[in-house]
Amino acid sequence: RLRLLHFASFREAIGRDEEEREVAEGMRVGELWTALGREVELFRRFSTPPPAAVNRDYASPETVLQDGDEVAFLPPVAEDEVRFRI
Repeated sequence: RLRLLHFASFREAIGRDEEEREVAEGMRVGELWTALGREVELFRRFSTPPPAAVNRDYASPETVLQDGDEVAFLPPVAEDEVRFRI
């Protein structure tokens, strides 16, 4: 069981801040992203998974997830949005 945190556009696309999810033993971060993409259209737009954090440390798509992990995918920030905020 994982705790998934959703931020910004990812939160809007999935409709909640966080959730718990059962995953197969040995699932990797990249495989989790692919699984989420089967449910959320926005996620399918990415050719590669965005940066991810597992237990608040950056993790590669090859990182194997463990029971109880906290996972967050970090949404990109559009360049225009950054300029607007400065």
